[in-house]
Amino acid sequence: MAKGRGAEQYVEASLLPTKPICQDGIKITTCDCQCVVLRFVRRDNSGRLSVCTKLCYAIGGAPYQITGSALGFFLQIYLLDVAQLDPLHASVILFVGRAWDAVTDPTVGFLVSRSRWTRFGRMMPWILISTPFAVLTYFMIWFVPPVEQGKVLWYLVFYCLFQTLQTCFHVPYSALTMFISTEQKERDSATAYRMTVEVLGTVVGTAIQGQIVGGAIAPCLPGDLDILHNGTSVLLGSDNNISLNGTKRAYLIASGIICIIYVLCAAILFLGVREQEESGRLKMEPMSFFDGVKMVMGYGPYVKLVMGFLFTSLAFMLLEGNFALFCTYTLGFRNDFQNILLVIMLSGTLSIPFWQWFLSRFGKKTAVYFGITWAVPFMILIVSIESSLVVAYVVSVAAGVSVAAAFLLPWSMLPDVVDDFKINHPDSNGHEAIFYSFYVFFTKFASGISLGISTLSLDFAGYVTRGCSQPDAVNLTLKVLVAPAPAVLIVLGLFIFKSYPIDEAKRQGNRKLLQEMRDNEQDSETESTELGTIV
Repeated sequence: MAKGRGAEQYVEASLLPTKPICQDGIKITTCDCQCVVLRFVRRDNSGRLSVCTKLCYAIGGAPYQITGSALGFFLQIYLLDVAQLDPLHASVILFVGRAWDAVTDPTVGFLVSRSRWTRFGRMMPWILISTPFAVLTYFMIWFVPPVEQGKVLWYLVFYCLFQTLQTCFHVPYSALTMFISTEQKERDSATAYRMTVEVLGTVVGTAIQGQIVGGAIAPCLPGDLDILHNGTSVLLGSDNNISLNGTKRAYLIASGIICIIYVLCAAILFLGVREQEESGRLKMEPMSFFDGVKMVMGYGPYVKLVMGFLFTSLAFMLLEGNFALFCTYTLGFRNDFQNILLVIMLSGTLSIPFWQWFLSRFGKKTAVYFGITWAVPFMILIVSIESSLVVAYVVSVAAGVSVAAAFLLPWSMLPDVVDDFKINHPDSNGHEAIFYSFYVFFTKFASGISLGISTLSLDFAGYVTRGCSQPDAVNLTLKVLVAPAPAVLIVLGLFIFKSYPIDEAKRQGNRKLLQEMRDNEQDSETESTELGTIV
């Protein structure tokens, strides 16, 4: 066997009927019935990915973040001030939608893991089929139905449908990380590309939704124009109703643009990335759903990683869900909040290359401690000082740096856990989608609980729908939700993360062991092929 640079060459022997000259190889001997032919076959085992492939793969992650940022930053304020639902109904929609989304993740992950390989791969058909239905349901979320009685059901149904269809896109896409290359370094590089584009996706989602909607802000209610109707503030005057209709149109325009981008990104992913079927996989009996749950929940490194990031992700989601209301009412930046959000996302996008360098230089665990805790002092600063637009922008830039770390690190570290599982369970294969889906499950379920609790807290504090100002109790509640509560969750997450066992030394050791396992599998395949063709 001769090896070349970045690839492997081997000689394949085959038996062909006797002819004067064997056309597809080098004739070695002849006999009455056959000749032996040597064919030099070049197999690429480098696992290297082109920049174009990495970019196409990364662009596929944009739809999830674009829609996620638009929903995360604006859905709560949209339901309260544009759809004019009371806080209790809004909290039910947010909680049930997120909880349902969480339940669909492991279900879809289980179904994906049992999907058969097609000529497009195993993950790609899920992505392709779910896309048109996902964009339709997303558009309907931002449409205000003309009937009052069915509003809650309308938003609940379409929010749950969209979350289900987006799960059918995102779970296979996340698991696709394990099927674009066998090399840790290439997967880490592709993940960095992906996180850069995903953070850029949050910028795009925030910019489209914020700038279009920000130009047509729903009118607020001055105190002397308020009346109460079934516990909800109602605005008197046709001019304000016309302005509210303009805001509704702005939300529809923004959602239409996001739907177009969603479809384009899915098409680029489908056309630009080839899913690789790993050679040497053992054929196994399909695993049941509960066996899959038992498998992932019984694996210590995975549980510690997921629980650590569960709390830190929950902190940033709590901040994300309430930041628009905090800027609008507590800080008084009704006309500037969309620009503040945009600065956070731009700062995060520009910080991704720095964190990729940092984790490759100092290790991923160290990057977690530095990256996640970076936001805590700035969270405290924004609620401690008197309202200042300049300070708000400075804090936004600093917070974006930490947001970038929170985006990059979980998805960069999950493949390490899957690799570690493969080494410790070499006879168990094909469960990548289950690992990824359960991570998303726990994050989304906790997010649903946090959003539901935060919206209910605002209701109990006396939130006034479409009010130009809010009671002091509401402002205090918003301060707690964007600073002390996230800070406590971050501390809890990092405390759990201390016991995470896969440090840089173990990760490099796992990489070498996996390479040896792949080399042994390929040697065995080559030997069996040669034996089968010669005998």
